[in-house]
Amino acid sequence: MTPRIKRAFLDTGHGQLLYRTAGRAESGEALLLLHMSPRSSDEFLELIPLLATNRQVIAMDMMGFGDSDTPPDAYAMADYAADAIALLDALNLPTVSILGHTFGAFVAGEIAAAYPKRVNHLILCNILGLDTTATANVNKKYATGFVLQADGSHLLERWNARLEYIGSPGLNHRWVLDDLKAFGRTAYAARAATTYWPNSAARFQQINSATLLLWGLDEVNQFERQGLAKAENRFWVTQAIANHQVIELDHGTICMMNQIPHEIAQIVEQFLAP
Repeated sequence: MTPRIKRAFLDTGHGQLLYRTAGRAESGEALLLLHMSPRSSDEFLELIPLLATNRQVIAMDMMGFGDSDTPPDAYAMADYAADAIALLDALNLPTVSILGHTFGAFVAGEIAAAYPKRVNHLILCNILGLDTTATANVNKKYATGFVLQADGSHLLERWNARLEYIGSPGLNHRWVLDDLKAFGRTAYAARAATTYWPNSAARFQQINSATLLLWGLDEVNQFERQGLAKAENRFWVTQAIANHQVIELDHGTICMMNQIPHEIAQIVEQFLAP
């Protein structure tokens, strides 16, 4: 039987946080999933049932995304990490493994660095490396966040933004819905990431958890084409985290959690196996 995904809200000091959960805590070590920006826990809808047959799986909408509330304007990586720990505390989960994708990978790394006793295994998917040019480009691209247009042209702009690689109208619709929920909000993730970046290597050197670095090369190259991160700069993390292994998927796109969930689930299961 396919595990049922349930939704709930957690009250935090910064508002309500939506999370999804499936599987049973007693079936094995829990796994926390952290989405990319500007997506939500919807990013993992295909993956959750595959992983929840052996463990409890939790996916949260980070503050400012999806159906979670809008946080204060100045929201840092440490705040996102603290929200995750608050959720784990509420669910009575003393330790977990964590999978984070792009922005979620930075949050996952900060959790492992700041709360080392809470994290067993760490899976960082498509974590990027910034430089001065990339940081400036990210700040420029997301300076104002998404802006509503009176003629509705923002709707078509978001629909066309990923047509070349998203693969299906249904998945594109889900992405656009997440985009639209971010309209009118500050570009929290971009601001948090570029602020965190200068200290990220030092922070990640504090990580003791066994770590899998999973890169979808199509996504890595897409970010380089957009001027947001050079492909070669991603290897900073291999120098920062001593206990790591690397898997690269030539066909892994920015949508790989949705497009190849069975392959991702198999990789995750093998990494988490005792």
